[in-house]
Amino acid sequence: MPPRRPSRTVPTLIIPGWNGSGPGHWQTWLEGELAAAGRETRRPAFADVDHPDLAQWSAAVREAVRDLPADDYDVVAHSLGAVLWLHHVADPGDSPRAARVLLVAPPSPLLDYPEIAEFLPPPMNIDTVRRGADGTALVGSSDDQYLPEGIAEAYARPLKMAATVIDGGGHLNTESGYGAWPAVLDWCNRANLAFF
Repeated sequence: MPPRRPSRTVPTLIIPGWNGSGPGHWQTWLEGELAAAGRETRRPAFADVDHPDLAQWSAAVREAVRDLPADDYDVVAHSLGAVLWLHHVADPGDSPRAARVLLVAPPSPLLDYPEIAEFLPPPMNIDTVRRGADGTALVGSSDDQYLPEGIAEAYARPLKMAATVIDGGGHLNTESGYGAWPAVLDWCNRANLAFF
């Protein structure tokens, strides 16, 4: 029998997107799984998940990470939360640096929704993203209605990083069938950056 892989134990910051991550969402499931394993998880305290506000949401991220150990916590962000992380690393203040970051299904930088106009396009400076964490991974799907040009074109190429593309995953949310998502839990439990 092969030796058991040691499980990662660092805190995990969960950044939901617009409308939050409700009871059936994989981020909520992930929090439960990590908590059951004795892992610390945090979410930014957004004043209103239904009405995104860049200044308030950015302040909430800075507060959520304020006392986390530098280079020793992970970030798992979905949709608008992934875009928010790009804003955060462009202006982190004195926030501690993350170890690893997983950006899942960020919306297109060209998306035209007045409610989130101040978030888009996000800052995508290669150096600031690299300074924000030891490593950042991108995950998207082949048919995300909020990212019609695809994650490779919109994010991976400008940031010069690889992306994992899930075939037929939609927006990788509850409506697309992503409640329990073992692959993201496995990523949280491993030390390497690659999603698969």
